[in-house]
Amino acid sequence: MARLQLGRTDLVVSQVGFGAIPIIRLDRQEAVRLLRYACERGINFFDTANAYRDSEEKIGCAFAGMRDQIILASKTLRRDSDGVREHLERSLKQLQTDYLDLYQLHQIAQDKDWDAVMSPGGALEEVARARAAGKIRYLGVTSHSLPMALRMVHTGLFDTIQFPFNFIEEGARHELLPTALQLGMGFIVMKPFAGGAIGNAGAAFKFLREHPGILPIPGFESTTQIDEVLSFYTGPNRVSDHDLTVMERYREQLGKRFCRRCEYCQPCPQGVMITPAMGYPIVAARMSAAVAAEFSRGPMESVVRCNACGACIDRCPYDLPIPEMLKANYELFLQHSTTVGHQDVEH
Repeated sequence: MARLQLGRTDLVVSQVGFGAIPIIRLDRQEAVRLLRYACERGINFFDTANAYRDSEEKIGCAFAGMRDQIILASKTLRRDSDGVREHLERSLKQLQTDYLDLYQLHQIAQDKDWDAVMSPGGALEEVARARAAGKIRYLGVTSHSLPMALRMVHTGLFDTIQFPFNFIEEGARHELLPTALQLGMGFIVMKPFAGGAIGNAGAAFKFLREHPGILPIPGFESTTQIDEVLSFYTGPNRVSDHDLTVMERYREQLGKRFCRRCEYCQPCPQGVMITPAMGYPIVAARMSAAVAAEFSRGPMESVVRCNACGACIDRCPYDLPIPEMLKANYELFLQHSTTVGHQDVEH
């Protein structure tokens, strides 16, 4: 597939990268097979993080002896020098490499995060040492906060910015994206499917292809998903009136208040399965009421344990009123469960 230069770096990347969160749901053999298939199809940019459970280990296993064929990006959530050093060494070991092409400070969204990173003994001191030692080639940052992302782009400290961008979350479109590209930064697109809220790959990637120079990194967990996304990169981009109608329907349905499945809210102290329970309206919209209720019964029944402690709200990068939304989703689930009961009687 066609490639592009990632900002001012010398990294020449595939037009689509590979976001590695979903492979944590696959066993090792299946994940290795999927990663190698992606590479065979022309994908050469693989994005992971120390926090993504065994994702790094699976990538390291898949590409042992193939380091020159791939570009590796990982991340750390630590803000202090010692923590970054620990995370980086673990990432290098798990990925079976002695350097990372791109290392990203992950989810810098609040002033306290930025202050910690910049302070003496903070993360930036350690990444500078690691870069001088050849363990990091380029430095990036990720965020879910538009004001903070703009602030960081203007510092000139980073080679790349990773930020949510899709036809529902278009906040980056007017200032962040053009500014980053103008300053020579690589723009990496997280959440091209809005965390799974967008179920139409054609609409999602036709929108993204309207913005040249960006690198979307969808999460893949099957070869079918890889083939589908790459099929939209085989010729000129054509956005039809039907595609625009589809996008507008999604915007009307989802609005701004929906879960992107980033899972920062978890684990819940009370054991609520927050992410699947937050996504129940999307599941219900794609299935019959009866099927949705049965499919999501486990997560939805866990909602009764929510005591509105607020831990999830503090962690959510989108400031969602999670307990309130869970309560509404649970009421919808109860309505659908009643439907299941009526169907059982009828049959």
